[in-house]
Amino acid sequence: MGILGFFVLAMIVFASYAGLESRLSRTDRRIARVEHKLDLILGHLDIQQHEPELEQVAALARDGRKIQAIKAYREFTGAGLKEAKDAVERME
Repeated sequence: MGILGFFVLAMIVFASYAGLESRLSRTDRRIARVEHKLDLILGHLDIQQHEPELEQVAALARDGRKIQAIKAYREFTGAGLKEAKDAVERME
């Protein structure tokens, strides 16, 4: 019964983690859609959002210091690695 109990407990933990991961993924996608819509609205209204930190990131990217730019972008925005990499590549 000890091994069976451990197996059942492991399956419960795994199922809980999978459910949580799924909800977080769905939330991330929803946030990305809202941010995209907000960017479209700002663009339509011709409102520029200036963030001094991102100008530093852009300067690093233009100087060919891509890794430092990605690191700085992540520090300033709290973004993940892929999002930061994509953003820096758009700045280049």
